Amino acid sequence: MRKLHKFIVGLFTSAVYFFQTPLVHAQTFKDCGKDKVWSPDFQLCIPTDAPGFTSTLYQVGLALIGFVAVLFLILGGYNIMMSRGNLEQFEKGKSFIFYSIAGLLLAIFGFVFIEIITGDIANLPGFGR
Repeated sequence: MRKLHKFIVGLFTSAVYFFQTPLVHAQTFKDCGKDKVWSPDFQLCIPTDAPGFTSTLYQVGLALIGFVAVLFLILGGYNIMMSRGNLEQFEKGKSFIFYSIAGLLLAIFGFVFIEIITGDIANLPGFGR
């Protein structure tokens, strides 16, 4: 368990360094054009209209969900490799992998469903291509 703790702390520290580096050297202001505002925290232009803001927020959320899913895939694989015949730990690792893939697929299909309903079927202004 101590090795797992060191692994998670090391992975978290690497992730913090990786995501912090662009923010340190970020521009404080960027001209995004009409109807958009620069966000130095996320390093992107955020639309000021409701559909554009929702779409951008969902994309940022999907990126976060993807990062967490990959983290739990790694953790589940680690649990399976270190189970050493312990069926309880093997099942725990297997469930980590299954639920991380299921959660990622639900998030992706939710985004696709929203895009199809709002853009292609309902033709709501601001959504679609």
